[in-house]
Amino acid sequence: MAAALKTEKIDRPELAKHDSTILDLVFVMDCTGSMGSYIASATNSIRSIVEEIVVSEKSDIRLALVEYRDHPPQDTTFVTRVHDFTAKVSEMKGWLEQCSAQGGGDGPEAVADGLHDVLKLTWRENSTKICVLISDAPPHGLDLSGDSFPNGCPAGLDPLKIVREMAEKHITLYVVGVEPPIVPYRDFFMSLAYITGGQYVPMVNAKLLSKVIIGGVREEISLDRLMQDAQADIDREMQRAEAEGVDEKEKAKRINNIFASKNIRAKQMKNEHGAMSSLAKESYSKCADMSEMQMKFSSKPTSHAPACAMPTAAASYDLMEDEAVNEEQSSRIFQKWSNRKK
Repeated sequence: MAAALKTEKIDRPELAKHDSTILDLVFVMDCTGSMGSYIASATNSIRSIVEEIVVSEKSDIRLALVEYRDHPPQDTTFVTRVHDFTAKVSEMKGWLEQCSAQGGGDGPEAVADGLHDVLKLTWRENSTKICVLISDAPPHGLDLSGDSFPNGCPAGLDPLKIVREMAEKHITLYVVGVEPPIVPYRDFFMSLAYITGGQYVPMVNAKLLSKVIIGGVREEISLDRLMQDAQADIDREMQRAEAEGVDEKEKAKRINNIFASKNIRAKQMKNEHGAMSSLAKESYSKCADMSEMQMKFSSKPTSHAPACAMPTAAASYDLMEDEAVNEEQSSRIFQKWSNRKK
């Protein structure tokens, strides 16, 4: 249906050179002591993940891995360990097999360092670019309680600034949040994903990791194709919206109306427990840096509860193949449109 959409030609080289069948996918994994079951799940299922994506989406796929732990003296093994893109599944599997869960020291970990290394990978210019961050702990400089580096990353890296740079490079961030440990920081991680037009996916069952990665990647490819086909319509409507001075929520609604009016369908992964909170979208994602984020985080009422309950071990994450584009997806498409405009 989407392929039949008639659009006008508008000079937009970023989109014109984009090819949704070319996929660069990086895993950024917390490799500290509590993450063993997720490392094992990724290792055991990486071949089936790639095979299903290749067969279903006809993708030319490359894989990369960034492992992170923490800075000395909290951890003396490594801060990050980077494996750049490969087209060989066996090579990626070998990297994962060498990845072990140990160390970590205090609660926060080197999240900023792991994300920063993503920017230095050899991304293909015209690829769909997806980063999957798998974490159960916050970065340094967010929650002062039990943080050996309360002023933030010792290397001076700021995760907010890093994800904005990722967004400008058209890298979409999916955060797989290991719950319950990450629940107090859920809104923070949601805001990181939101900035890039990605998703936060809460998990309590490591065995479902492959299903989340396959579903998330296939949905992302679907949205990229829709953006390609509706490029001129979105450009035109957003130019009108900016001239009228409407807010982001209204802009996302207008994008949704474009797809609804043409009955354009998309893939959707069930992720009801990961729905973006208003705190993440309207407050945290607007912070200029981690200093401002820390102030907002510390002033949050202690009674604040997550917008959605934790998922159960039986959460499905099923991929629905033919659904109307929903408001959540339209909001993410607006974020991507904004990033590609820069």
